[in-house]
Amino acid sequence: MSKEKQRREALVYHAKPQPGKIKVVPTKPYATQRDLALAYSPGVAEPCLEISKNKEDVYKYTAKGNVVAVISNGTAVLGLGNIGPEASKPVMEGKSLLFKIFADIDGIDIELDTEDVDKFVETVKIIAPTFGGINLEDIKAPEAFEIERRLKEELDIPVMHDDQHGTAIISAAALLNALELTEKKMEDVRIVVSGAGAAAISCTRLYKAFGARAENIVMLDSKGVIRKDRGNLSSQKEEFASDRNISTLEEAMVDADVFIGLSMANIVSPEMLKSMAKNPIVFAMANPDPEIEYDLACSTRDDILMATGRSDHPNQVNNVLGFPFIFRGALDVRATKINEAMKMAAVRALAELTKEPVPEQVNITYDATRLTFGKNYIIPKPFDPRLIAKIPPAVAKAAMESGVAKAPITDWDKYEEELMLRSGNDNKTVRMLHNRAKVNPKRIVFAEAELLDVLKAAQIVHEEGIAIPILLGDKDIINKHKKELEFEADVTIIDPRSEESKTVRTMYADKLWQLRKRKGETRYSAKVNMGKRNYFGAMMLVEGDADGMISGYSRAYPKVLKPVFEVLGRANGVTKASTVNIMITERGPMFLADTSINIDPNAEELAEIAQMTANVASTFGFDPVVAMLSYTNFGSSNHKGAQKVRDAVRILHEKNPDLVVDGEIQTDFALSQDLCHNNFPFSKLAGRKVNTLIFPNLDAANITYKLLKGLNNSDSIGPIMIGLKKSVHILQLGASVDEMVNMAAVAVIDAQEREKRKKAKMGK
Repeated sequence: MSKEKQRREALVYHAKPQPGKIKVVPTKPYATQRDLALAYSPGVAEPCLEISKNKEDVYKYTAKGNVVAVISNGTAVLGLGNIGPEASKPVMEGKSLLFKIFADIDGIDIELDTEDVDKFVETVKIIAPTFGGINLEDIKAPEAFEIERRLKEELDIPVMHDDQHGTAIISAAALLNALELTEKKMEDVRIVVSGAGAAAISCTRLYKAFGARAENIVMLDSKGVIRKDRGNLSSQKEEFASDRNISTLEEAMVDADVFIGLSMANIVSPEMLKSMAKNPIVFAMANPDPEIEYDLACSTRDDILMATGRSDHPNQVNNVLGFPFIFRGALDVRATKINEAMKMAAVRALAELTKEPVPEQVNITYDATRLTFGKNYIIPKPFDPRLIAKIPPAVAKAAMESGVAKAPITDWDKYEEELMLRSGNDNKTVRMLHNRAKVNPKRIVFAEAELLDVLKAAQIVHEEGIAIPILLGDKDIINKHKKELEFEADVTIIDPRSEESKTVRTMYADKLWQLRKRKGETRYSAKVNMGKRNYFGAMMLVEGDADGMISGYSRAYPKVLKPVFEVLGRANGVTKASTVNIMITERGPMFLADTSINIDPNAEELAEIAQMTANVASTFGFDPVVAMLSYTNFGSSNHKGAQKVRDAVRILHEKNPDLVVDGEIQTDFALSQDLCHNNFPFSKLAGRKVNTLIFPNLDAANITYKLLKGLNNSDSIGPIMIGLKKSVHILQLGASVDEMVNMAAVAVIDAQEREKRKKAKMGK
């Protein structure tokens, strides 16, 4: 993607369909006059009076306890420098978005038009009663140090400058683990810190808190080594001034054990790495390009243990591992500050989490057989669902033990359950889906590439590295649209009807005839069909010329399904292919089946659909908890529709007793753990969170998923085809570009899984 196109896309993203990235939504009913009278006048007077009697009741009656102000003056924005408060607003909105999606905290961005420290501090103090915490962001040093110090002293709510402490906490956790792996001790290692800004100062202070010795630390700024004999040093730089007679990074690196880079790209040479001590630890965290490229560093020394700020290499030092969860813990005990004990607790919790067995969901996301503590895994991954249950409790306990918690937690099991419920209300599944596809992209046929929206989707999957698109259709039309879209990449375009494709078309036609000559196919009809893109694309999969296919944007579902079934057919052992839709809901992803194919499956077919759907849930890293739905509960009706579901459950219990599945059960009982447990304690679903719903017929499944999608604005991924020989997925008519991108990612993951199973089978 060209920089100009990327620029335009970024601007459109922030401007359309509604400017900005966040909004305020009501949390209470407001439909009736009674609701409004309670929300405002006269009902609102009652909580006001209660708060006036006891100021702490503001946490009981308002949202204060879950609201964090994200405050900047725009003097040190990302890599853009001092661009002013208005220009910093998109970044602050983005930080607010991260607070919400990772820790369910409502972030409100505030941009202050002042570079005066006194005015900044006074303004924040004046507005502080609105908020449960203050996250300072993108404020230049040395003012950032003074602003944070004063606000921490003068306010009774948590205050943290994430640019300083976020990187410090994450890198300290990584460093503790790196030292353990290299069998070195914090108090002994020689540390070189390249950079002397807010993050570098905070990192180094935290390392000292964990035992690093001042005499073993060398810090450098743009002028070289910060030495005691240099004049005009700030108080922060004086704290780390060295008495060693060295001036350059090259000199500082000799025999160093640890390099911490928070400066600029490509300032560390291979020669410098070679001069370091045995088993060097290198954290090159400059963004977007590190102080030395990861591959270059690893090829220079095979004993290196390395981390960067990038997501495309192991050991990413990513602030999102810290700030949402640190504030979550601080808010939940109503801490008056974020102190050193709380930061150190977060460090230890992150370090310890890395050593625990990694959930299969995380392994699947990163296409790893098994992530284990070692030189390529010294810090948790950002998509690890355990973070919200691990970091906030550690921070909250430290706040309580250090005496800064106003509302101590007593039931820790209940608290962890509440935290896990907070983690289910965002689009993590889609991010994980794309991330996993990118690890090993596959060749995906876009059978309707002449259509502009389909080509847009193909462009996105190519530019994002999700898949390797193969475009079917008229080359002239596709190239014309490519020009309009500035889709400049050289991707494969095939027109099945062209003279250029004649040889392949003839070969495919002969293969199709061989496959179906006893099923009514003639040589002539096979030849005609091979000029049709869905037949041609499906045959590409048969012949191994592609790994997956998506189609159906412009045609009715059955018309696309017919050639797919004729060319590919069902997988071995499967009697009924079916479909699954993944609905992204507030309770987390829900797997719904069968949403598109089987009109009225019998008990055996319904059991097979349930088993295949459970397998899909497992493929995406979720332990399936399957509810077999009906209009009735557990034998209360003997109608043949209920009996069918009951028989399907019996079959599943007999064939796969380990599968958590039960029914027949009504939807409300399936979705409410309390309802199910209180009324049907004997059920396998009692006390469990159901994530897979199997409907008794196509009417129920299709209507339900489209109702959820239309009324609740729930995102849907699907229909995902299951039970075919190859990875083919058929879109709903008129699918959006985003839906097509998601389905392409599904097709890639499906192809990845098939490849793994094939290799495993060959290995046996």
